Amino acid sequence: MYKHVLVATDGSRLAAKGVKAGVKLAKSLGARLSAVYVIAPYVPPMYGEGAIYVPALAPQEYRKISEKQARKLLGSVARQAGAAGVRCATQFVTDPQPWQGILRVARSRKCDMIAMATHGRSGLGGLILGVLEGIIPAFMEGSWVPVIEFALFVAILLIRPTGLFGAKR
Repeated sequence: MYKHVLVATDGSRLAAKGVKAGVKLAKSLGARLSAVYVIAPYVPPMYGEGAIYVPALAPQEYRKISEKQARKLLGSVARQAGAAGVRCATQFVTDPQPWQGILRVARSRKCDMIAMATHGRSGLGGLILGVLEGIIPAFMEGSWVPVIEFALFVAILLIRPTGLFGAKR
Protein backbone atom coordinates (compact mmCIF):
# COMPACT_ATOMS: atom_id res chain seq x y z
CA MET A 1 0.00 0.00 0.00
CA TYR A 2 2.45 2.68 1.18
CA LYS A 3 6.01 2.20 0.03
CA HIS A 4 7.72 5.49 0.86
CA VAL A 5 7.10 7.47 4.05
CA LEU A 6 8.38 11.01 4.65
CA VAL A 7 9.00 12.26 8.18
CA ALA A 8 9.78 15.87 9.04
CA THR A 9 11.77 17.07 11.99
CA ASP A 10 12.54 20.44 13.50
CA GLY A 11 14.47 19.09 16.47
CA SER A 12 11.66 19.55 18.98
CA ARG A 13 10.62 16.84 21.44
CA LEU A 14 7.27 16.63 19.70
CA ALA A 15 8.90 16.14 16.30
CA ALA A 16 11.13 13.43 17.83
CA LYS A 17 8.00 11.54 18.87
CA GLY A 18 6.65 11.89 15.34
CA VAL A 19 9.92 10.61 13.89
CA LYS A 20 9.93 7.63 16.25
CA ALA A 21 6.38 6.77 15.25
CA GLY A 22 7.21 7.34 11.57
CA VAL A 23 10.12 4.90 11.76
CA LYS A 24 7.88 2.29 13.41
CA LEU A 25 5.21 2.91 10.79
CA ALA A 26 7.66 2.52 7.90
CA LYS A 27 8.99 -0.69 9.44
CA SER A 28 5.49 -2.13 9.89
CA LEU A 29 4.60 -1.26 6.29
CA GLY A 30 7.88 -2.52 4.87
CA ALA A 31 8.35 0.95 3.42
CA ARG A 32 11.45 3.03 2.98
CA LEU A 33 11.81 6.31 4.84
CA SER A 34 12.88 9.80 3.86
CA ALA A 35 13.49 12.51 6.44
CA VAL A 36 13.44 16.25 5.87
CA TYR A 37 14.55 19.28 7.84
CA VAL A 38 13.40 22.69 6.59
CA ILE A 39 15.79 25.59 7.16
CA ALA A 40 14.29 29.07 7.36
CA PRO A 41 15.96 31.47 4.91
CA TYR A 42 18.41 34.03 6.25
CA VAL A 43 16.73 37.30 7.20
CA PRO A 44 19.15 40.10 8.03
CA PRO A 45 18.34 41.85 11.31
CA MET A 46 17.10 45.42 10.88
CA TYR A 47 16.83 47.99 13.63
CA GLY A 48 15.35 51.45 13.96
CA GLU A 49 13.16 53.64 11.82
CA GLY A 50 15.72 53.88 9.06
CA ALA A 51 16.07 50.10 8.90
CA ILE A 52 19.76 50.10 9.69
CA TYR A 53 21.37 46.77 8.99
CA VAL A 54 23.31 45.42 11.97
CA PRO A 55 25.14 42.22 11.03
CA ALA A 56 24.65 39.88 13.98
CA LEU A 57 25.43 36.85 11.85
CA ALA A 58 26.73 36.77 8.30
CA PRO A 59 24.59 34.88 5.76
CA GLN A 60 27.37 32.35 5.16
CA GLU A 61 27.73 31.72 8.90
CA TYR A 62 23.95 31.32 9.25
CA ARG A 63 23.93 28.79 6.40
CA LYS A 64 26.84 26.87 7.91
CA ILE A 65 25.23 26.70 11.37
CA SER A 66 21.79 25.80 9.95
CA GLU A 67 23.16 23.03 7.75
CA LYS A 68 25.21 21.63 10.63
CA GLN A 69 22.07 21.49 12.79
CA ALA A 70 20.11 19.88 9.92
CA ARG A 71 22.78 17.20 9.41
CA LYS A 72 22.85 16.46 13.15
CA LEU A 73 19.07 16.05 13.41
CA LEU A 74 18.74 14.11 10.17
CA GLY A 75 21.63 11.88 11.25
CA SER A 76 19.65 11.02 14.36
CA VAL A 77 16.65 10.05 12.23
CA ALA A 78 18.86 7.93 9.96
CA ARG A 79 20.36 6.14 12.99
CA GLN A 80 16.89 5.39 14.39
CA ALA A 81 15.77 4.05 11.02
CA GLY A 82 18.94 1.98 10.65
CA ALA A 83 18.47 0.47 14.11
CA ALA A 84 14.94 -0.52 13.08
CA GLY A 85 16.15 -1.99 9.78
CA VAL A 86 14.47 0.69 7.67
CA ARG A 87 16.21 2.25 4.67
CA CYS A 88 16.41 6.00 5.15
CA ALA A 89 17.43 8.93 2.98
CA THR A 90 17.76 12.44 4.40
CA GLN A 91 17.50 15.90 2.90
CA PHE A 92 17.42 19.46 4.14
CA VAL A 93 15.89 22.31 2.18
CA THR A 94 15.48 26.04 2.65
CA ASP A 95 11.98 27.46 2.58
CA PRO A 96 10.20 30.30 4.41
CA GLN A 97 7.20 28.01 4.97
CA PRO A 98 8.10 24.61 6.47
CA TRP A 99 5.03 22.93 4.99
CA GLN A 100 6.05 24.02 1.49
CA GLY A 101 9.54 22.59 1.97
CA ILE A 102 8.06 19.34 3.25
CA LEU A 103 5.73 19.06 0.26
CA ARG A 104 8.53 19.89 -2.17
CA VAL A 105 10.63 17.05 -0.78
CA ALA A 106 7.64 14.68 -0.72
CA ARG A 107 7.00 15.34 -4.40
CA SER A 108 10.63 15.18 -5.49
CA ARG A 109 11.22 11.91 -3.64
CA LYS A 110 7.86 10.50 -4.75
CA CYS A 111 6.70 9.79 -1.19
CA ASP A 112 3.20 8.39 -0.90
CA MET A 113 2.74 9.31 2.76
CA ILE A 114 3.82 12.10 5.07
CA ALA A 115 3.92 11.18 8.74
CA MET A 116 4.29 13.92 11.31
CA ALA A 117 3.39 14.83 14.86
CA THR A 118 0.46 17.01 15.86
CA HIS A 119 0.64 20.38 17.60
CA GLY A 120 0.52 18.75 21.02
CA ARG A 121 -3.08 19.53 21.92
CA SER A 122 -5.05 16.91 23.82
CA GLY A 123 -8.55 15.51 23.83
CA LEU A 124 -11.08 15.32 21.05
CA GLY A 125 -11.18 19.11 20.65
CA GLY A 126 -7.42 19.19 20.27
CA LEU A 127 -7.56 16.36 17.77
CA ILE A 128 -10.15 18.16 15.67
CA LEU A 129 -8.23 21.46 15.88
CA GLY A 130 -4.99 19.69 15.04
CA VAL A 131 -6.51 18.02 12.01
CA LEU A 132 -8.16 21.22 10.80
CA GLU A 133 -5.16 23.47 11.46
CA GLY A 134 -2.47 21.03 10.41
CA ILE A 135 -3.92 19.28 7.40
CA ILE A 136 -6.48 21.46 5.69
CA PRO A 137 -4.65 24.77 5.19
CA ALA A 138 -1.13 23.46 4.82
CA PHE A 139 -1.28 20.12 3.07
CA MET A 140 -4.57 19.39 1.38
CA GLU A 141 -4.58 22.47 -0.83
CA GLY A 142 -2.66 21.48 -3.91
CA SER A 143 -1.17 18.37 -2.36
CA TRP A 144 -1.57 14.86 -3.70
CA VAL A 145 0.18 13.29 -0.73
CA PRO A 146 -1.99 11.79 2.01
CA VAL A 147 -1.04 13.26 5.34
CA ILE A 148 -1.57 11.37 8.55
CA GLU A 149 -1.95 13.09 11.89
CA PHE A 150 -0.05 10.80 14.19
CA ALA A 151 -2.23 11.42 17.21
CA LEU A 152 -5.18 9.81 15.46
CA PHE A 153 -3.35 7.12 13.51
CA VAL A 154 -1.12 5.93 16.33
CA ALA A 155 -3.99 6.01 18.81
CA ILE A 156 -6.05 3.76 16.54
CA LEU A 157 -3.16 1.36 16.02
CA LEU A 158 -2.35 1.26 19.74
CA ILE A 159 -5.95 0.56 20.66
CA ARG A 160 -6.70 -1.73 17.71
CA PRO A 161 -3.51 -3.07 16.08
CA THR A 162 -5.58 -4.65 13.30
CA GLY A 163 -7.05 -1.26 12.40
CA LEU A 164 -10.27 0.52 13.12
CA PHE A 165 -12.49 -2.15 11.66
CA GLY A 166 -10.26 -5.17 12.33
CA ALA A 167 -9.02 -7.78 9.90
CA LYS A 168 -11.43 -9.42 7.48
CA ARG A 169 -12.03 -13.08 8.18
